[in-house]
Amino acid sequence: MRVLYFGTYERDYPRNAQVMSALRGAGVEVIERHAPVWEKSRHNWGARTGAGLRLMLAEARLWWPPKDEYDLVMVGYPGHFDMPRARRAAGDRPLVFNPLVSLHDTMVGDRERYSSRSFSGRVLAAVDRKALRLADLVIADTRANGDFLAEVGEIPRSKVEVCFVGAEDRLFHAGWRPDEPFRVLFVGKLIPLHGVETIIAAARLAPEIPFRIVGSGQLQHLLDKRPDNVEWVPWVNYEELPRELWGAGVALGIFGTSDKARRVIPNKAYQALATGVPLVTGDTPAARELLADERDSLLVPPDDPAALAGAIRRVAVDRNLAQQLSEGGRRTYVEQASEEVLGARWRALLEKQL
Repeated sequence: MRVLYFGTYERDYPRNAQVMSALRGAGVEVIERHAPVWEKSRHNWGARTGAGLRLMLAEARLWWPPKDEYDLVMVGYPGHFDMPRARRAAGDRPLVFNPLVSLHDTMVGDRERYSSRSFSGRVLAAVDRKALRLADLVIADTRANGDFLAEVGEIPRSKVEVCFVGAEDRLFHAGWRPDEPFRVLFVGKLIPLHGVETIIAAARLAPEIPFRIVGSGQLQHLLDKRPDNVEWVPWVNYEELPRELWGAGVALGIFGTSDKARRVIPNKAYQALATGVPLVTGDTPAARELLADERDSLLVPPDDPAALAGAIRRVAVDRNLAQQLSEGGRRTYVEQASEEVLGARWRALLEKQL
């Protein structure tokens, strides 16, 4: 099988890099037709000066179908604007869309950049709907998100399949050796989805425990008045993230309260599981699709700083619990979200389209 991975997708974003790696590991030949747009910014595809112009130029470069032979076309994240070009490139071959998110839900519902009634909000909703309808198959990251995307696109639920996100095995593998003193690690964009307010409030309730927050973004101003036990590092290279995780006493997932937060399992959760770091994250319907409390993670109410602080303290003082979560998390990753498992899943889903 030969797959054309097509569009302006962010090449190094974990969902894209992991999918291509998993497919190749499963014996699928992946060729790329890529026009870069989003790699120029740490903060991904949020609205900013110049992004629209770069996108238009990139779409123009993608107009002519590639000369390579391929059996199927796949569009990666964020590829909503690429779907009309991809449909043309696919012709009578299957077109698979790996969107990860809804643009409208992210920019209107989660980040609140636009109102739902604004011109931009309506355009994003229309782009979502058209992109999802053009696909022969849509791949979601959780069942909860699959239900949502089918509703957004007004498409049959049977056109949406689910494949977990996972992590890149070349980077994120077992190696947990926590540093002394014990420290809490959060890595991610500082956006509403992640619940950074809850993390900072939990740090205030546990002043004896060091917290390390790695990332920047929309809500980074909240760190201006962070407590003394919170260290903030705006950026580390992606290749350095495994070392950050291996040395952490516990890694944090997400604690936002939006509808989107209830539907997703973030990259950081999979990366923690893959490296064997004890994971604490919000107890949501999506999380329960993969995780079980005290088996491979500690699940806490999303908007509850006291519960989060309490869970962190449990891991900090109970070495047996920490080891149990480390081993259980790694086991869950290997059995359900490793590249070997997901590669077989991706291949099976694509073969059904041929």
